[in-house]
Amino acid sequence: MTTRYAALLRGINVGGHKKVPMAELRELLTELGHGNVATYLQSGNAFFSSASDDEQALATALERAIHQRFGFGVDCLVRSGPYLQAVADDCPFPADELEGKQLHVTYFSEPVGPERLASIDTAAFLPEEFRLGDRVLYLYAPNGLGRSKLAEALGKPRLFKGIVATSRNWNTVVKLAELTRE
Repeated sequence: MTTRYAALLRGINVGGHKKVPMAELRELLTELGHGNVATYLQSGNAFFSSASDDEQALATALERAIHQRFGFGVDCLVRSGPYLQAVADDCPFPADELEGKQLHVTYFSEPVGPERLASIDTAAFLPEEFRLGDRVLYLYAPNGLGRSKLAEALGKPRLFKGIVATSRNWNTVVKLAELTRE
């Protein structure tokens, strides 16, 4: 039995740095023995099927292969279709009423507790808000991510030290769930 996964690559193809052509990424995933390989956008979203049920092992193997092929490190998170659907379903904000650019999800490599974010004065950033979920943070930024002061505060490296984190807008979150359905 195989499981459908998404690989979320962090920080590739941004501003001409860490260039990973999607055709080569698809080729690499196929060489790793994965089936039904596809990519979405140029920002590091890949899809594949695998008999493995070890998301961390799949991510580590992909990170190694990318480093060997391209000569630089890229953090990867691998998440199953059911998990990605649960992230979409569990959104604490009214996603159906918002534009995709107003809602973002940051995926984490491990669970993040509220104590990590205790230093953020949430009232100071209203109407912007965030909520924690299962290895994710949901961010409501009504004026978009580029203008979000809360996103800036959440982007401080000390908050998530030792954790791999990568963000996607709501449109991509929905597409990730869709493209990993069995």
